Amino acid sequence: MKPWIAKYAPKCHADIPQIKSAESLKVFIKDFKKQKKNAALLYGPSGSCKSCAVHALANELNLEIVEVNASDARNAEQINARLGNALKQQSLFSKGKVILVDEIDGVSGNKDRGGIPALTKLIAKSTFPVVLTANNPFDKKFSSLRTKSLKIEFPSLDYLEIYTVLKNICNGEKIKFEDEALKALARRAGGDLRAAINDLQSLAHSKKLTKKDIDSLSERNQIESIENALIKVLKNSDPVIALSAFNDVSLDLDKCLLWLDHNLPYEYTNSSDLSRAYECISRADVFRGRIRRWQYWRFLVYVNMLLTAGVACAKDKKYKSSVKYEQTRRLLKIWQANMKYAKRKAIAQKIAYKTHCSTKRALHSTLPYIKAIFQNNEEVALKLAEEFDFDQDEIDWLKS
Repeated sequence: MKPWIAKYAPKCHADIPQIKSAESLKVFIKDFKKQKKNAALLYGPSGSCKSCAVHALANELNLEIVEVNASDARNAEQINARLGNALKQQSLFSKGKVILVDEIDGVSGNKDRGGIPALTKLIAKSTFPVVLTANNPFDKKFSSLRTKSLKIEFPSLDYLEIYTVLKNICNGEKIKFEDEALKALARRAGGDLRAAINDLQSLAHSKKLTKKDIDSLSERNQIESIENALIKVLKNSDPVIALSAFNDVSLDLDKCLLWLDHNLPYEYTNSSDLSRAYECISRADVFRGRIRRWQYWRFLVYVNMLLTAGVACAKDKKYKSSVKYEQTRRLLKIWQANMKYAKRKAIAQKIAYKTHCSTKRALHSTLPYIKAIFQNNEEVALKLAEEFDFDQDEIDWLKS
């Protein structure tokens, strides 16, 4: 049976749920010779239609597509071998060509392997449009690629957008369904359209898709909620039970630590219990620091032990009060700060490239003056934007 992600893949940009992003990409590919940059960097979470948008536009514009998965070409030698000729040679079928370099997150950023610098050099010489895809384009190893590429965001899909696609597939396959069951399947995907379509196909044996089918699918792929994990730690004194609390949680231990830190004072009302629990969290944080410095990941065992069994055994007795655990706001603040700093740093890298100085110097010495110019002198700001090749998002940031 043909996979439905291939069978129902979009054939043109109008079929792509991310219509605004797809239109920006279409303009880049169609008017490539007029573009200032040789590459477009599509970024967003898994299943947000980045790769399928490129295939759909290649089909719509009658272009040959040459696809390379960057995870299979991780260093300079492999990248030059796989991409070098593709970027220089004409299409075998005497038509235009678009180069798709998928999942560049897998390319090595280490200087000794030279993956990113090799890719950047090849893009600069390309006679065809190059499209890169990444989940996190703001990793510092991609700084040179970001300055050479037009950034196009493919945000996480809303569950109603996923529901619409799933509904069309059900109609095409003549599958009867309960509306609420299909919406539940769309919500369960967490913005990943590819995962939702695969889940739907795995349930296609049913004559009618029901809520019971969705529940059975959830049982097969169950991921422990962070709230249930916190109950195992905070409402329990058995270290054996507590130790496994975070094993099936879809968050890393750093985020679990923040959840514990936020909810602990609401649960442990006795000051002595609270003090001992925070002592465990503090020691776990010390081991996290050692992991970062020395890359000795064996210490992760101690981090988990202190955050689970340590915190669970810190109390003299179990608390009977009912506490509704809340998500820490620090995660949102950290994410917002990272996004803001990443944009600021990307601007500084463009300034550093043009003024032949370090990014650090541009960040602290030049950027504040340029920001002041953008806020007070529109005429000069336009000239600077053209000179430094700032995109619209960066211009908006400088004006804010």
